[in-house]
Amino acid sequence: MTGLELLQAMHDGHLPKASISEIVPMQGTALEAGMIRMTVRADGRHLNPLGGVHGGFAATVLDSVTGCAVHTMLEAGVGYGTVDLNIKMLRPIPPNVDLVAEGRVIHISKSLGVAEGTIKSLDGKLFAHATCTCFIKRIPA
Repeated sequence: MTGLELLQAMHDGHLPKASISEIVPMQGTALEAGMIRMTVRADGRHLNPLGGVHGGFAATVLDSVTGCAVHTMLEAGVGYGTVDLNIKMLRPIPPNVDLVAEGRVIHISKSLGVAEGTIKSLDGKLFAHATCTCFIKRIPA
């Protein structure tokens, strides 16, 4: 399957979702070549010692949506891995609130995929932004 077909099969329940979505609740809501959108929600499992949502929550979500956006552009048998993730956390992530995370490809080549991602409130308030570079691993023919 292509990357897009694989992610669509997971979304449709034909394949199991990535296990990270059990730890960091992420539910796909839109998927197309070069773009993915998810509903995400931090909960009591994601709090730091001060009681706020740990920055790792936003980092995990943004790594997921940017990587998945790149994955949607890959043909069958091609893999990828994040080599750089640059995150700007602009506001504290609120616990127990549905948020929208979106990833979009901004460049793709034979060996690199670059994507950007956001976490926003349902009314569009920006909480975090990221850019990501993925190494694309092609198996030689």
